[in-house]
Amino acid sequence: MGKDQREQAEKQILKADQLFKARQFKKAGKNYHLAGNILLKLEEFEEARNSFINAAKMFMELERYDTTIELFRQSGEACIYADEFLAANEVYKEVLEYVPKLKNEGERSYNSILFSVLSYLCSFLKGNPEEGLENIKKIQRKVDKDFFKESSLIQLVSEITLSLRDKQIKYIDKIKENMTHYKFRDAEVKLLKYVLLLINVQLLTNSTFKLDKDQYNTNELINLTLNFDITGLSTILNDPYYQFEYSEFNINKITVNLSDNLTTSKKPQVPLTLDVGNVSSLEFIIKPHFQIENPFIGPILFTCDLDKNLIFTYETQSVVPQLVSPPATLLASIKNLRPPLIDQTFPLEILIENQSEGEALDVDIDVEFPENLKVMRGTTKKQIYSLRTNEDLKWEINLKPLEAGDYIIKVYIKFVDPDQNKIEEAKEFPFSIKL
Repeated sequence: MGKDQREQAEKQILKADQLFKARQFKKAGKNYHLAGNILLKLEEFEEARNSFINAAKMFMELERYDTTIELFRQSGEACIYADEFLAANEVYKEVLEYVPKLKNEGERSYNSILFSVLSYLCSFLKGNPEEGLENIKKIQRKVDKDFFKESSLIQLVSEITLSLRDKQIKYIDKIKENMTHYKFRDAEVKLLKYVLLLINVQLLTNSTFKLDKDQYNTNELINLTLNFDITGLSTILNDPYYQFEYSEFNINKITVNLSDNLTTSKKPQVPLTLDVGNVSSLEFIIKPHFQIENPFIGPILFTCDLDKNLIFTYETQSVVPQLVSPPATLLASIKNLRPPLIDQTFPLEILIENQSEGEALDVDIDVEFPENLKVMRGTTKKQIYSLRTNEDLKWEINLKPLEAGDYIIKVYIKFVDPDQNKIEEAKEFPFSIKL
């Protein structure tokens, strides 16, 4: 039976081609249409779509725009049955170019809303509902205000938008109750059910942040774990109401929104397939660069898909890491400006440097020498108000070695960091006097 029908469809197409060449557009259109219906029953959707489009072009030649629009609608149905939602969207957008040619105002208004809403549903399934909403806004200006406002299809779009904005499942239940009001055909009902499925998936997906520390300074990396929870999806994906045969859940793109002082050092590699029914721990490393008020990580945007076809974006909450100034660290060093000899005075340079990002305040330095290194001139104590980043303090002390030997010079440093923490450090430097 299937083979006979396939042959019948081919005969209709061949006959339609001949009639088209003879410019018998009406008869050619009817034969293309008949072939499309046969191919649709055979589930040869791509060829059915092409036959419907060819039929639409025939009636377009005759300026029979009501029939043209109907045939385009059937072409869109064939695309939906084949899960070709981008192709269906292109069909619906093309139809909207011919709707203004309809003579009856009521038909123009109805079809403008119908095909813009069908286009919106296709855009929704490809992760771009905003594009669909823009098309609806464009046709709004061409439709009677009251007709637009009272349209059940416009109310449908409003309820879809509210369900995601308010994160409320009640809008989905309302859409299910009103399904017959939309006067959708079987393929278009399938399209809407897939949209409802994606809304459910977005509402049932959860995430939580976990930072490895309560507080970070700007020299430390922020290790962030995001627990991506899709444990609640199994039931909805297997619900026969949605007529969806699920096989995999994928993350294809991750976009991390950050305050200006943060950058992403590491994030999960994509594409990434997750196990539905489990919580997946996704690791991020964030690098701070400087301190600002109210730093933030997130929201993180995940572009996901079901079976590489139904696409949606999941948006997390934000997390605010507590950032403080890095601890100031002062480096000390000593340098002989002349070789030290017994009973001869030589200059020793003391250098204190702040190479950290934090300012050191109320700096108190005390240099301690062994007894056999006699201080002849210069001070062993220094006090300054502050030593900023990349600043240094340098001075000379004249010493006279009294005996040969190995000694230790000690430098004691006290200061206060920008967070008013008192810091004390002791540095030791080996020092040898040769005979």
